[in-house]
Amino acid sequence: MNRLLPLAIPGLILAFAAHGAESLRLDANQNLFYVLTAINAAGYDDGMDLPDNSPVRKQVRDYLASQNIPVLANMKAFVKTNGRHKNGVQDLSQYISYALSVKGAPDFAWLGRDVEVPPDAMAIAGFTPLMIDFYQQAKLDQLWAKVQPAYEKELERYHSPILKITESVDGYLRVLTDAYMGRRFQVFVELMAPPEQVQTRNYGDNAFVVLTPSPEPRLYDIRHAYLHFQIDPIMIKYGMALQDKRSLLDLIQLAPLDEHYKSDFVLLANECLIKAVESRLDKNRAAVDQAMHQGYILTQYFFETLPAFEQQQQGMRYYAEDMINGIDLRRETARLSNLKFDAGQLQRAAKTVTVPGPESSPAAKTVEQAEDLYFKKSFEDAKKLYLKALQQPGPAQDHAQAWYGLARVALQQNQPENAIKFFEKTLSSSPDPETRGWTYVYMARLARAAHDNPTAAKFYEEALAVKDASPRALEAAKKESQNLSGTSNSNNQEKFR
Repeated sequence: MNRLLPLAIPGLILAFAAHGAESLRLDANQNLFYVLTAINAAGYDDGMDLPDNSPVRKQVRDYLASQNIPVLANMKAFVKTNGRHKNGVQDLSQYISYALSVKGAPDFAWLGRDVEVPPDAMAIAGFTPLMIDFYQQAKLDQLWAKVQPAYEKELERYHSPILKITESVDGYLRVLTDAYMGRRFQVFVELMAPPEQVQTRNYGDNAFVVLTPSPEPRLYDIRHAYLHFQIDPIMIKYGMALQDKRSLLDLIQLAPLDEHYKSDFVLLANECLIKAVESRLDKNRAAVDQAMHQGYILTQYFFETLPAFEQQQQGMRYYAEDMINGIDLRRETARLSNLKFDAGQLQRAAKTVTVPGPESSPAAKTVEQAEDLYFKKSFEDAKKLYLKALQQPGPAQDHAQAWYGLARVALQQNQPENAIKFFEKTLSSSPDPETRGWTYVYMARLARAAHDNPTAAKFYEEALAVKDASPRALEAAKKESQNLSGTSNSNNQEKFR
């Protein structure tokens, strides 16, 4: 799969553009820097005695200690009161969740509605007024500008390895990174955190991996998170079929697994498939035995089934159904009859914290299924599911995705009037920035096709004004608006994205 590799741009973004969608990103996140700088100044000292800290952490701490920051006393009291968990990882985790859940400076407001904010972030909502004052008094924007070169240098270490990881996974699974509209896998490098940590988050359509300083890039953990990004929606799609096999959970109650694996068979099967794929990619049969003894009891089954998958052309999104239907309860029970579980969980060098986000709404799940059919060019079937999603519970943003899907189907079926109507519905349903930006681009193209250049120009301006719109949508709007002319022939040749 070919990917474009842009150079670093302002904001330290290194994006991997695949198939027309910015779904992979390696970045430095200003919110993380601001929030973690604040708690460092307020007394968060976990890992300061470790040798692998970034020099930036100590330099920033020393600099802030020499400044007059009036709010710091209150911030120290807050961090002390809201810390002291069993370990520093948990203390850090809640502030990472907070940083990923706010819009950022200067007001640090929540990105979404209160009900969509992760519980551990909401638990420290009182941090926001302190953060607002600290940002201003410590002049964090100026401090960020000074540390940017160090972040960019660290990002360069990860760029090529992450590209190779994602290419190898996508190639093996035969999936597209933008197979599900709007989903993003983002890797953030943060130098103000203790070393040797990998923290993951799944918030809606976004998967985040936060990496802290490490002598060698934590490539295994990054690949594991990316496998979750690609395989999770596949296994959820076939959740009902997996539930028919859930009696196998009775066999793992004494295994050294986290409790959620012992009650959620879809979650367990998902992890088993990921471990089997890792073993195939690494040609490491011993890892299968290790996983089985830890309680991931379908790892061997998937490992034995994957060679057949490798020999055919179907992608994992469709082949997984055959693998799931092939699970024989009697055979697996017999296989496990003499299996002895380990006494405890294996410990990896990196500390990995996984915090699940809010579950997708029924409407969002149906839209995901519709997108699957859309990319298979089953437009009529996709249309039925988009319409179904509009009748199901879900926030306005999820319904906006359904209208957006209906509009694109109308374009594919050469129904421009319906497309316009559905795009207008999209805009009135609080779409996310990416969808809003592309909707304006589509409407501009429709106006151009109708020889209405003034209206097209207006829509291109609207697209360019959308904050956080897709860079490709902004690029298309800018380029196409510059090429606007009164030549109807060129308008008639316009191709839809």
